[in-house]
Amino acid sequence: MEKISFFDQIARNKRKSILLTIFIVALVVGLVYLISYLLLPGFAIFLAAIAAIVMIVQAHVSIMYGDKIVLKATNAKLADPVEHVYLINTVEGLSLAAGIPPPKVYVFEDKEINAFACGRNPQHASIAVTTGALKNLNRTELEGVVGHEISHIASYDVRFMTLVAVLVGMVAILSYMLLRSYLYGAREERGKVGLLVVVGFMLAIFAPVVSRLVQAAVSRRREFAADAGSAQLTRYPEGLASALEKIKNINSGDMKISEAISHLFIADPNRTPLDELYATHPPLDDRIKALRAM
Repeated sequence: MEKISFFDQIARNKRKSILLTIFIVALVVGLVYLISYLLLPGFAIFLAAIAAIVMIVQAHVSIMYGDKIVLKATNAKLADPVEHVYLINTVEGLSLAAGIPPPKVYVFEDKEINAFACGRNPQHASIAVTTGALKNLNRTELEGVVGHEISHIASYDVRFMTLVAVLVGMVAILSYMLLRSYLYGAREERGKVGLLVVVGFMLAIFAPVVSRLVQAAVSRRREFAADAGSAQLTRYPEGLASALEKIKNINSGDMKISEAISHLFIADPNRTPLDELYATHPPLDDRIKALRAM
């Protein structure tokens, strides 16, 4: 099997993620313009620009305060400097290797093996690990998991994924508005726009599905990049590969975590019948295979 360097893996996934983000932004702008054209055609461009500004402001607010919401939602507590000394030392050591300030370290109660990172930038970031991970992972495996989350922070993945989540939510709202304007708008207005309304109607139906697929695809690619980043930081890809194998064999996928934040975790905390379509994480077997090819 061809060996893939973690530098190539990171570069490849970042390029693809940028392209996907451009796509979803274009989708949002297109929906704004269609709604404006249907309701106030003379102000379509102006209203689209205003909506874009509002979207950016909303994304900024979400990024600034999203970490506090996530930590509260999982009931995470600050790691105890005595009980969790190895975890704290591991985070500090890998942060130094990544060239970022050590994030705050949290632990939350759950038998599953999992972890996540949150925060708007490396200077304001946190890492949370489940008690199940601390119980079931050995030192090299825990280092691999922490390295994965440190990589997310160092490359601003957490901010990036928060932005994507906001955009997906905006698509759903705008799609609903467009559908309502088509169903209940004046008949004469619908007749004037003709084919544009038909296209807008189709977008209103399929945009939420497409945007969710984009969200899942972006997240999956970032997981591969963070896995490669962990291998770079620890210089031992097998540590994370072994941890992912334990996650595959031990976890039940029933953490009762909101789907709005599930993409932040190192492994999907909720397994559902729709995972084949909307999964925010790549298959564990694919990630393990990629790590062992490095």
